Amino acid sequence: MIEFDKFILDNGLRVIVHKDSTTPIVSFNILYDVGARDEKSDKTGFAHLFEHLMFEGSKNIPNYDTPLQKAGGENNAFTNNDITNYYITIPKENIETAFWLESDRMLELALTQEKLDIQKNVVIEEFKQRYINQPYGDWNLLLRKLAYKKHSYQWPTIGKEISHIEQATLKEVNEFFFKHYAPNNAILVIAGDVDTKQIKSLTEKWFGDIPARDIAKRNIITEPIQTEYRKMEVERDVPVDTLYQAYHMCDRKSDDYYATDLISDILSNGKSARLNQRLVKEQKLFSQINAYITGDIDPGLFIVTGNLSKGVTFKQAQEAVRAELNSMMNEKVDERELKKVQNKVEANLVYSEINVLNKAMSLAYFELLGNANMINKETQEYQQVTAEQIQKAAKSLFLEENCSELIYHSKQ
Repeated sequence: MIEFDKFILDNGLRVIVHKDSTTPIVSFNILYDVGARDEKSDKTGFAHLFEHLMFEGSKNIPNYDTPLQKAGGENNAFTNNDITNYYITIPKENIETAFWLESDRMLELALTQEKLDIQKNVVIEEFKQRYINQPYGDWNLLLRKLAYKKHSYQWPTIGKEISHIEQATLKEVNEFFFKHYAPNNAILVIAGDVDTKQIKSLTEKWFGDIPARDIAKRNIITEPIQTEYRKMEVERDVPVDTLYQAYHMCDRKSDDYYATDLISDILSNGKSARLNQRLVKEQKLFSQINAYITGDIDPGLFIVTGNLSKGVTFKQAQEAVRAELNSMMNEKVDERELKKVQNKVEANLVYSEINVLNKAMSLAYFELLGNANMINKETQEYQQVTAEQIQKAAKSLFLEENCSELIYHSKQ
């Protein structure tokens, strides 16, 4: 049981405090409720670009990293389609340094054209290295666009195209900041050997005077139900022929989420999982194959991807995958097989909760979903899934008309 206290400042900042006296290190995690799904289709990549800009100095602190390093702290951040998350780990005696740094850059950044140009170049280089100049690098760009026709999940976090980042202006970037970076659009979690009274005092001292802002109204178009199979074939300089299949799945809050996640584990989690056992080891149709979920807040994707063995045709590979998916739809999973993946999930959850930073990030995310106490119910949610629920979820998930398929033909 992970216990925590929660309070909300007058400006709307939600604060969660979790005491863990086993570690001298405190995790300071701040989640902003903004991700790539909040971008306009002609101005993508802003959420990720902003993650970089947040380290370029703020109104009263020209250099973010130096004072943090002097205090023995480390930091990092990540952006996805739903959120932007910043975190610091620091010795507990220096916790106020984290409050000072994070509150100042929530208040206002010290953005200049020079700083913007530097970070635009960094992001553009990242785009080229990860998405263009790497085998299969563009799969996420291609598959999302194929699967989504209306929803803003149709582009990855990096953005839809380099030109959107190149053309970003200082005015647009500043507007993005004040529309999304605000105490009333953030969740702060402090986890470690801390006292709630002390944390409340520090939070009010450093964040209390930051004004609430008018947050941009979220206006995301719901993705229509897919009614026909979609296919895209490309020829690339990649090592082997590869297929990607994407199936629209439920959203993160759905009752079917846990069953859907367990389906991905039954198919692909571990060497004894179905796809690896049958299609790699026994039939030798793939050199490797995986299934996983994107797990997005809005309805996401269940993805199956595999590298074909030499001499195997796409027709053979597709039919073999379809047979395994049909098996999930038509036959109830064996109780032993289900219990095995449930226990593996439970072990992973318990293990992850040893790490104080993991707990801080999870508390922030579950609070965003609606209730931080969901962190204490995750194991139970997975353990309660039945074979009947697995089959029901599979029947709605693996319809052929719900599939978007991307095929890479190797030039080699």
